[in-house]
Amino acid sequence: MTAKKALIAALVLATTSGAYTAAQAQRRLSTEDQLDIQQTYARYYHAIDSGNAEAWADTFTADGEFNGTKGHDALVASIKRSGPQKTRHVVTNLVLTPTAEGANGSLYVFIFNPDQVPVTINSYSRYDDTLVKTPQGWRFKTKMRSTDTTIGRR
Repeated sequence: MTAKKALIAALVLATTSGAYTAAQAQRRLSTEDQLDIQQTYARYYHAIDSGNAEAWADTFTADGEFNGTKGHDALVASIKRSGPQKTRHVVTNLVLTPTAEGANGSLYVFIFNPDQVPVTINSYSRYDDTLVKTPQGWRFKTKMRSTDTTIGRR
């Protein structure tokens, strides 16, 4: 590559990087949106812990998806199939990132049984989510749970 072509490539990269940063800066979540999204997460985990399938499914869009289960009726059925659970979800380190469509959320979740003494963590997961703002408020478009592979690595 000639010095002239390298300079042009560097200028194009610098220009487009700056444009991306400026565009990204304009896509911010308001404080109200951040609080509303946090409340959506709270409703999601309270509903799942209480076994309220309808309330849990209502935190998703009508065509929302959780790990391959898609749509309101399928989401409700999946909770009803699993039966009552005696669990509590502890959520930590929520990171929200604005997107053109709404927001991405990422967090860690520890699950324990409150009847078990001493309390021990039964499972831990990472969730990566996409959220959109609807007339009913913020809802999950997709919610993907995966085993957190960061624990135990040093």
